[in-house]
Amino acid sequence: MHATLKNVTERIIERSRQSRADYLARIDAAAAEGPGRGVLSCGNLAHGFAACGAGDKTALSGTTTPNIAIVSSYNDMLSAHQPLETFPALIKRAAHEAGAVAQYAGGVPAMCDGVTQGQPGMELSLFSRDVIAMATAVALSHNMFDAAICLGVCDKIVPGLVIGALAFGHLPMVFAPAGPMPSGLPNKEKARVREEYAAGKCGRDELLRAESESYHSAGTCTFYGTANSNQMLMEFMGLQLPGGSFVNPNTALRDALTEEAVRSVLRITRSGEAFTPIGHIVDEKAIVNGIVGLLATGGSTNHTIHLIAMAAAAGVVIDWDDFAELSSAVPLLARVYPNGSADVNHFHAAGGLGFCIGTLLEAGLLHEDVTTILGDGLSRFCQEPTLEDGAVGWKPAQATSLDTNILRPADAPFDDEGGIRLVQGNLGRSVVKISAVPQEQRVIEAAARVFPSQQAFVDAFNAGEFKTDMVAVIAGQGASANGMPELHKLTPFLRVLQDSGLKVALLTDGRMSGASGQVLAAIHLTPDTVQGGLIARVRDGDTVVIDADRGVLELQVDEATLASREPMVVDPALNRHGMGRELFEVFRRNAGASESGASVFGPVA
Repeated sequence: MHATLKNVTERIIERSRQSRADYLARIDAAAAEGPGRGVLSCGNLAHGFAACGAGDKTALSGTTTPNIAIVSSYNDMLSAHQPLETFPALIKRAAHEAGAVAQYAGGVPAMCDGVTQGQPGMELSLFSRDVIAMATAVALSHNMFDAAICLGVCDKIVPGLVIGALAFGHLPMVFAPAGPMPSGLPNKEKARVREEYAAGKCGRDELLRAESESYHSAGTCTFYGTANSNQMLMEFMGLQLPGGSFVNPNTALRDALTEEAVRSVLRITRSGEAFTPIGHIVDEKAIVNGIVGLLATGGSTNHTIHLIAMAAAAGVVIDWDDFAELSSAVPLLARVYPNGSADVNHFHAAGGLGFCIGTLLEAGLLHEDVTTILGDGLSRFCQEPTLEDGAVGWKPAQATSLDTNILRPADAPFDDEGGIRLVQGNLGRSVVKISAVPQEQRVIEAAARVFPSQQAFVDAFNAGEFKTDMVAVIAGQGASANGMPELHKLTPFLRVLQDSGLKVALLTDGRMSGASGQVLAAIHLTPDTVQGGLIARVRDGDTVVIDADRGVLELQVDEATLASREPMVVDPALNRHGMGRELFEVFRRNAGASESGASVFGPVA
């Protein structure tokens, strides 16, 4: 085992000792009570299966037939979730064939950051994760179930499902994805059109045509943002069938994998081969494996927030120091947009996650001795699914990459480090993703230009105000201020400035999304504007240093001057109405810091 992996894991285990023990005691006590239906009154139970067929009613009247809860993020507006429409029928059929019952327990909301980028609705995005966690708990609260299958794909949905599932950590659970859409317009071409539109070189018609050719059918978007990083995490953490993350929707193999998820979860129920609750799968080593997977594949910066919240739900305490230390040791194995020009379909074809897990295990950079939905050992995830006579079979994952421009082994990586770095100084602590940032752009010392919003920056860009190197400071974007929206709308404008020869960077207490690209961006700044962070005292012309090589984040203004300034105040009445934002004031008031997961659920108990 690599020394860094060992040291970080031991530190997390020690840090989490009491909270993890308390969590396990709670879920083990719940498991000891046995199947939930056994404690329900006759009236409770009659309500619970009133709509079932006669056979299912008979089965559910006792406590020996397993009952699987289906929790789904299905809606038919969003491409990633639309394929989930057919999954409940597949699951119910497979459950019946295996002598079990499945009930659709409840749905969770699923919003798309791609639709809400730069729009007021984006201010609900991060908080939707915690709403999804609560909705998952509501779905499972009827105490009718012996296991669950969670259907989800995108940005906040999978983290929310995991957090909610871990509140029911005494139940076995399996996650099942929908898969990515087939490849459309190449990502490099899409990015080119976006930058030309930002520079005024093409019109809206051309931009919409390019976007529509890119996002063109059912399935997840094919770039390697948060949605596809979610699927990677579920495999690396042993919660999802191996090799299934990037199988396209509406294919025979996709449907067969969904049915196989039923058989997999039944094998780990109390009446199956080995009772394995999800709370025992998601432990310190599984979390570390997830972080390693994120770093090795160049995944989404959003998971420097989400993984912290997910870990906390299992009584595990992690922080950005853990990410940064692991990043220094974990090699970058993949080049997938925005960290390259390929998409996840190309990545999957080149060898995919099975190849990644295999080469990282060989390098001693993953914990093999973990519990998964398939039993003990992560090496079981070095497999690929096949379809044989309509049934899922398995073969060893690709031993060598089929395209080294996309995927490489751990001993010949694209980079010796994972690409997520911690920068810190008098401005606070912030995350920087440098895997796609050119070496010459990783350090900047320049004057600040301070803006209260994305739109204010865009207005200044359109007015031709940017003539010199600068650090764009977008303050007041933390969870307590406005829900911590993604500021991805800024990317093409910053790229245009950078491509013109200027050195530019972004500093914000907001997020920059899983599609963070080639512009240096210090994001998730903590403490944020509302929490008394120094970002509230930055003014135009101040010198800001972001040095991703040395891990430095400094405002070069003397203390007396800073003390004389009134901090920026986020108006509590500003932009708090419309698009449902008024309903989320309780979330803004109770949101934690970004390094604690920006969650409303508070620190680990």
